[in-house]
Amino acid sequence: MATEMKLIPYFMNEMIGDVNEVPKGIEMIQSPILWKEGCKGKGTTIAVLDTGCDINHPDLAGRVKGVKNFTDDDAGADDNVTDYSGHGTHVSGTIAANEDGDGVIGVAPLADLMIIKVLAGSSGRGQYDWIVKGIEYATEQGVDIISMSLGGPTDYKPLHDAIKKAVAAGILVVSAAGNEGDGNSDTDEFSYPASYKEVIAVGAIDLQRKSSYFTNSNNEIDLVAPGEQILSTIPGDKYAKLSGTSMSAPHVAGALALIKEFEEAAFKRELSEPEIYAQLVKRTIPLGYPKSLEGNGLLYLTAPDLLREHLRSQPLAHIG
Repeated sequence: MATEMKLIPYFMNEMIGDVNEVPKGIEMIQSPILWKEGCKGKGTTIAVLDTGCDINHPDLAGRVKGVKNFTDDDAGADDNVTDYSGHGTHVSGTIAANEDGDGVIGVAPLADLMIIKVLAGSSGRGQYDWIVKGIEYATEQGVDIISMSLGGPTDYKPLHDAIKKAVAAGILVVSAAGNEGDGNSDTDEFSYPASYKEVIAVGAIDLQRKSSYFTNSNNEIDLVAPGEQILSTIPGDKYAKLSGTSMSAPHVAGALALIKEFEEAAFKRELSEPEIYAQLVKRTIPLGYPKSLEGNGLLYLTAPDLLREHLRSQPLAHIG
């Protein structure tokens, strides 16, 4: 039986005591443009399945609407999500750090977070069944989006079944693609849950839009997002720059909250999970890498505007 699940490895680039900026990755995917349209993720709940979170970090004040621990940390206390790794706090900040004029801001600064701790200790060790329980809990709670920066080598049926149930309930499920890349886009590196077709698998690029050397390649990659030198929150009112596909996935989870808000206002109705996924794909730009590395391309929230401008300057040819 599959038992080993782990934090997708990540690299600490730099720890910082005090910052006040919009992180470069969040600018790169064009989040500030949607903020100006009034879309900041309000009304959307994102479940972060990770190592827990420092829910007292000032940049996360007011964002956390619920917590649940499925690990054996802290004697298994189900309301204790202390983050002994820092990873879950970093991911949470990228998704929804609030807009308070200090520190950093997340992709969706008005989204609600549900912190579901499924990885334990400073190393982020875990069991597949902890993840399964976390997904089932998020589904029961009726969240809109599940973000997972974790993975394991085994295709575990109960994990896949839990994800299928979440997606059937209309939940968008996002996962980091994994950091086992070997630099050869013709070889496949599969990590679960990212490799399930129901999951939005996110690979990494750097801040110069170059494919990250560590990012997994396979035919299930959906898109890429910034994953190197990503600035976000860590426990103890601090900040750090981390690298890994772990840092790419939360950019997409937060962006889905903005897309959902923007498009549901435009369509004047709720959109289904496949409809929101289609709107996500519309907001990608191919970078010229093989599909096995970049899927549909770079997450770029204003891609439809670029296309509209291009068509204005290049009128469609008339036939006949």
